[in-house]
Amino acid sequence: MIGDAVHRLIYGDQGEIVIKVPLASCTIAAGALELYRMLGKTVEKLNLNVKIRRAGCMGMCFLDPWIEIAERGRPPAIYGNVRLENLEEIITSYLDGDLSGAYAIRFRVGDRDYGAPPLDSIPNWRNQVRFVSRNCGLVDPESIEDYIMTGGYRGLMNALRMGREEVIDIVKKSGLRGRGGAGFPTWLKWRIAYEEKASVKFVVCNGDEGDPGAFMNRLLAESDPHRVVEGLVIAGYAVGASKGFIFVRAEKPLMADRLEKAVEQAREHGFLGENILGTSFSFDVEVCRSAGAFVCGEETALIAALEGRARPRQRPPYPATHGLWGNPTVVNNVETLAHVATIFQVGVEEFTRYGTEKSKGTKMFCVTGAVRETGVYEVPIGTTIRKLVYEIAGGPREGRVVKAVQVGGPSGGCIPADLFNLELDYESLQAHGAIMGSGGLVVIDDSSCMVSVAKFFTDFTLAESCGKCAPCRIGMKIMNDILSRIASGDGVESDIGVLRELGAAISRTSLCALGGTAPNPVLSTLRYFEDEYREHIVNKRCPAKSCPKLVTYVIDEDLCRGCGICIKSCPTSAIDGAPGKVYTIDRTRCIKCGACLAVCPFGAVRKV
Repeated sequence: MIGDAVHRLIYGDQGEIVIKVPLASCTIAAGALELYRMLGKTVEKLNLNVKIRRAGCMGMCFLDPWIEIAERGRPPAIYGNVRLENLEEIITSYLDGDLSGAYAIRFRVGDRDYGAPPLDSIPNWRNQVRFVSRNCGLVDPESIEDYIMTGGYRGLMNALRMGREEVIDIVKKSGLRGRGGAGFPTWLKWRIAYEEKASVKFVVCNGDEGDPGAFMNRLLAESDPHRVVEGLVIAGYAVGASKGFIFVRAEKPLMADRLEKAVEQAREHGFLGENILGTSFSFDVEVCRSAGAFVCGEETALIAALEGRARPRQRPPYPATHGLWGNPTVVNNVETLAHVATIFQVGVEEFTRYGTEKSKGTKMFCVTGAVRETGVYEVPIGTTIRKLVYEIAGGPREGRVVKAVQVGGPSGGCIPADLFNLELDYESLQAHGAIMGSGGLVVIDDSSCMVSVAKFFTDFTLAESCGKCAPCRIGMKIMNDILSRIASGDGVESDIGVLRELGAAISRTSLCALGGTAPNPVLSTLRYFEDEYREHIVNKRCPAKSCPKLVTYVIDEDLCRGCGICIKSCPTSAIDGAPGKVYTIDRTRCIKCGACLAVCPFGAVRKV
């Protein structure tokens, strides 16, 4: 039945040509909205019977913007990096049977196969397990009918046939752990709230997602919002809550819009409101747009933000016993709740096929930075860093070497390349100075300085600190100042010991988990890249040639063609010379901005 629905979503009705355009924040930024508008004009010009469908993003950002074309009798094909001027050519070549230059897609559901050659031929797709992200790029995110066709809200129906304790026991059996950071067992949080004797309880979806370079939750909520809503309703039923909130940053308007529309549609179809699906369970959901702050990713700060001001609170008491307005409150993030819905739709056995002994299922990772094919990829927990970076995300760019990954957001740690066989699970990462976090993974190559990397993340956490507790407010400022001195060539050897001691103290004494993990980028880079710190301190040099005050810009006389492009870009007139002759840089006037390096077409400008 679901296989037939997938076939119809791909091919449409008999005689139709279906062209699908993904519209999410990321694809729109790459030009997909203009593509969507131009498509209507193009098919009208070609006089074709075409159904243009909106879809979410499937996570392979390096293809944006892309379209999918499907006609019964031939395999559907995906065309990546589409330009407006190429639309007509792409459509006509597909209809003529020419799939060259296209990524051709195949959806396999059960024993049914929908076309070949497959998208599975692309390593980015082949090495994933699309469990919770199965609908991303397939369904129209603003259509509850599409979601229901693919099994949507079947999980809620199954859950409502069970007692609350049975629902919690199934989540326990699944081994699902929170996908937002610490990996706390989801069932245990639910059980604590369920056992509280309170007349009012709440469940909250944490959609804040403030980590730089991380957008797994945004992509999932924009591409398959009903899966998030369904998971929240199941959570509400399990703990006995009557109201749910979805906390979204106001700067993610499309995510908020689609969740609000999903809530409205669910209410109209009887999946929210009074006596849901004819049962005695009544539950409603409100989407809250927050001004946003990084600290809102921490659950007590998120609860405080819903009440009026985002500042973390001392624990205990924990939110499961004393949360929103003093009532028992369960907070789960977007991906966790989407997993809940999927587990109750397809069965716990399907979920537990993947993962490790302690951490079951799959995890979405956002791979960004110095890598060929950035994107959001879903893999079993326990997949190695090497497989994710090299086999799925394509490895480093040409001429570069990966030397580390930073895992877990700005509070995560850096793992060096010689440990890339490390499995991506909660315990392994923590043992090596990193955390899983929400799943952000930044690839760092040999052009980056690890002191600068540590300073970048401490800059961020310092700016985002709520300032409530002294260890984070003052301690991170001191660490940041020390890093600034080292990067400028003014560090002393005792700075290394101070950074270690101070980082350990902040980790032990900060009020909330965000402050407690804030020193991780510094401590992990000291652990694995102390030699780079010592090069800055002892030899006053930056091995990666990236710290401005420790490098000098020169022009290679053998490569300089005297074109004069560099002299026009220099903001301080530090470049001397005449057209047709070799130019030189006056170091006394050079502010080391790198503009000349960026514009030189012959590679004559170098950092030494």
